[in-house]
Amino acid sequence: MANTSPMTYPRIGMILHEIGMVSEEKLRSVLEDFAEYADDELDHYEAAIALESFGVAVSVHSDDIDSIHYGYESLLARATEVAGGKVTITNVRLVEGEGDFDNGRDDLLEFERDGELVSIDAEHLADDYYDHEAACNAIAETAHDDDPRSWHYVDFEREPHRLYDSIMVLATPEQAQALHERLGFTLH
Repeated sequence: MANTSPMTYPRIGMILHEIGMVSEEKLRSVLEDFAEYADDELDHYEAAIALESFGVAVSVHSDDIDSIHYGYESLLARATEVAGGKVTITNVRLVEGEGDFDNGRDDLLEFERDGELVSIDAEHLADDYYDHEAACNAIAETAHDDDPRSWHYVDFEREPHRLYDSIMVLATPEQAQALHERLGFTLH
């Protein structure tokens, strides 16, 4: 059962530090960066977004981006950085399918992971919106095979008719369980 204390940056940071996801130095620097509103209470979604501020998660933007042709590359670069750079991701490209976006265009998101080709099916409804499932599947490829951590999709309380970024957190099974028990996130 999740603790019912208000979610704030200090609380989230302390939990991340206690379960070994962030150093004390990282905790302090984030709290300094967010000092102006660090003690403001966060809703469940804002708490999930805060994971990215602590450098343990990546968010897939739900609103429009500049272009899917460039967005995936920067998204994978951020994920690779969170994962410690142990995997090399290169040649990120989008192979466009036939047709237009009216009914969804079936594309391929391709890149090389340590020199090996990875292809992920992606359906795009516009040139400036991610396919969230494809993006999350691509992020999962940035964790090294020997890393005890893996990427987890963070689920949280949602309100109807509100747009939400997809949040992916890099955690061991024990850390994922602690995030569930102590912050109420469901990780997939």
